[in-house]
Amino acid sequence: MAYAIVSALLFGVSAPLSKLLLAQVDPIALAGLLYLGAGAFLGILAVASRAFAPSSRGRASAHREAGLERQDVPWLAGAVVAGGVAGPILLLLGLATTPAASASLLLNFEVVATALIAGAFFREAVGGRTWAAVAAVSAGGALLSVDPSAGWGFAPGALLILGACVFWGLDNNLTRQISLRDPKLITTVKGLVAGSFSLGLAFGLGRPLPSYGAVLAALAVGAACYGASIALFVRSLRSLGTARTGAVFAAAPFAGAVLSFALFPEAPRISFYGGAALMVLALVLLLRERHAHRHTHEPVVHTHAHVHDEHHAHSHAGEPAGGTPRHSHAHTHEPFEHSHPHTPDAHHRHSHDTSE
Repeated sequence: MAYAIVSALLFGVSAPLSKLLLAQVDPIALAGLLYLGAGAFLGILAVASRAFAPSSRGRASAHREAGLERQDVPWLAGAVVAGGVAGPILLLLGLATTPAASASLLLNFEVVATALIAGAFFREAVGGRTWAAVAAVSAGGALLSVDPSAGWGFAPGALLILGACVFWGLDNNLTRQISLRDPKLITTVKGLVAGSFSLGLAFGLGRPLPSYGAVLAALAVGAACYGASIALFVRSLRSLGTARTGAVFAAAPFAGAVLSFALFPEAPRISFYGGAALMVLALVLLLRERHAHRHTHEPVVHTHAHVHDEHHAHSHAGEPAGGTPRHSHAHTHEPFEHSHPHTPDAHHRHSHDTSE
């Protein structure tokens, strides 16, 4: 869960920092720069990690992460369009007319979209506490979206941010399908492709060019708040599953709200406090969730980074004392049955007859 929390905090502070940059950079151009920064940063890390990987001497792949394969392309392409292009552009357009603190909390609606899509379309098992957390986030998001000054209608900026969350929820579920692959490589491709497209779109629409200082600032925010955050998010998808990883992101908006109050001294509406309370409740529910039952592991052959544990009991010729370090290669899982606490990670994507 640590990966998910750090990822959430990094992404949370992106909203107020992006709102600062919107004073100097067009929203579509900023979306492109943020993702270019993410892709470039993770690309450098990916190259460095492979360049300095120790020799495996033929026992197992020296690269600790599995590379992308042909069957991964449709999932990655969908994630690029939904999460790399549509989501960021809608967020930044909405952020331009929405208070930074409220916008930060509205990003929690990504939890709802992620869980609904995971349960309805990808058949991920979602327990009662997770659904209760989703309900709390939905209620909080509704409070934050209402605009009393417009006759209790919904603020257009807030609706754009909610739309961004729906696309990111779809992105999370698509990315989960390739979460066993190298997260740095996934983020590099996603960032460079999506960033180039959005930046090209901004130029094609004749949007003004930002200053060099604003470009560097946007790339830096993208590297940390999007690049590092996405890579950690992908790592978390492996161990927690889509709905729970997305739900841990309930912590992200609070980091953004705290920074927003420091950067933009503005008095929040009463609805802000009600929404915040509901989202705290959601986070508590998720942290108290425990899922355990007897389950069967079906036989499967796949490739991903792993260490030798109860789910990876195979051995390698010449394995050193103390076991083989983290490595990646194609391996076979034999069928077996056992019981222990688990989440819907890559090895526990079984179905449930009833919600547990």
